[in-house]
Amino acid sequence: MLKEFKEFAVKGNAIDLAVGVIIGAAFGAVITSLVKDILMPPIGLLTGGLDFSNKFMILKDAPGGGVFATPADAVKAGAITWNYGNFTTLIINFLIVALCIFMLVRALNKMKRPSPTAAPVSKDCPYCSMTIPIKATRCPHCTSEMAESARA
Repeated sequence: MLKEFKEFAVKGNAIDLAVGVIIGAAFGAVITSLVKDILMPPIGLLTGGLDFSNKFMILKDAPGGGVFATPADAVKAGAITWNYGNFTTLIINFLIVALCIFMLVRALNKMKRPSPTAAPVSKDCPYCSMTIPIKATRCPHCTSEMAESARA
């Protein structure tokens, strides 16, 4: 069993998957910072300081009632809240991450060039269908002479 596990762990696919997960986690942290620190402040400025993460609706009041500024305050007081603002923020993060990944994959695909196709080195004899060198003027298998159209 240990030998099988070792073979599995050092296979290229398992290692590639591990590297992908690690890079994905790091990429996610970078995108989260992009959204939180770079994109959301200007959006908040344009919307008059609107902070989506603190938007919530009270589904059931706290036993003592009251008005709460944040969902955490409402939950601490015993209210049941519907935190749609946090969900909205996470949806925005997801869309930005998806867009960034799409743009990255698109750029990588554009950088890939199709591999050059090598010139053919063999052809099939039109008489016996055996493979012969491209420059052959006579088939070594059936000794037929290659016609001009078959030489190309």
